[in-house]
Amino acid sequence: MDCDKCDESAVMHAAYSGLHLCEEHFCRSVERRVRKRIRDDNLLPDETTPEDPETWVVGLSGGKDSVVLTEILAETFGADPRVELVALSIHEGIEGYRDESLEACRELTADLDIRHEVVTYDDEFDVRMDEVVEDDPHDMSACAYCGVFRRDVLSRYADELGADKLLTGHNLDDEAETALMNFLEGDITQMASHFDASLGPFEGAEDGRTRGDSEAFVPRGKPLRDVPEKEVALYAHLRDLPAHITECPHADEAYRGEIQELLYELEENHPGTRHSIMAGYEELAGMAAAEHRGEGQEEYRECERCGGPTRREVCRKCSLLDALA
Repeated sequence: MDCDKCDESAVMHAAYSGLHLCEEHFCRSVERRVRKRIRDDNLLPDETTPEDPETWVVGLSGGKDSVVLTEILAETFGADPRVELVALSIHEGIEGYRDESLEACRELTADLDIRHEVVTYDDEFDVRMDEVVEDDPHDMSACAYCGVFRRDVLSRYADELGADKLLTGHNLDDEAETALMNFLEGDITQMASHFDASLGPFEGAEDGRTRGDSEAFVPRGKPLRDVPEKEVALYAHLRDLPAHITECPHADEAYRGEIQELLYELEENHPGTRHSIMAGYEELAGMAAAEHRGEGQEEYRECERCGGPTRREVCRKCSLLDALA
């Protein structure tokens, strides 16, 4: 099958759009969607100048999503004096798996000449996920611990590195799964939080919405959220990027796995389902966020243990560390 844009052979068919694209036009399509999301979310405000540049911290795990995001950001802004990119990687204490992915991170950041910082759970919390899985007295999901610790490290180090934005490599599938899970669980508060943290444009966007409901956290962006997971993987392959494509050995998010399978089936039978879910969810979550803010919400306070922002006396991270102790 020929590419719909030229006479070259197509490397992929996007059922949701009907397009057949060759390697060059496919890669351009991915890059265009990422750059459009950056514009739509006003990630780079108009007033940004070389004298007052933005610092963007990119969560770089070494997996396909974060590697593709870092590559496209470097291609787009590597020579732009208005933006400084900093890659932040986290070693959770998963031997073999994370060691190999960190090698991919080091190779990529060296090739792109990007500053690269590495933080470990061992240094931060005196915890290694291999030991948590083996010794956890509460028989909790490894992801329940790891997700909280990861968010804490990303937020704290983004702040310490002087980040104006914290960017992560969540793709369209990730976002649609989260949206569907929140809806099925009837979690209105999480919908509102997800909108404020991930979907609404930053200050200065044309519709006046702002992202983030508190100055306690560095604002986040997800420039890959319009690109399906398989297209991210294909882009990494075609561009020969050093992505470490292996699932975490401790991954056990059973419910998300069920949602993922459901979305695969829906998308196969009804192309465009993921895009429709996100379009509807953004509108619904936006209304939930507006109502949530209108009713008022408990202000952030300092955690009694670590001083980090929380709406409780002790933050979730410190509560989990106490449970392990």
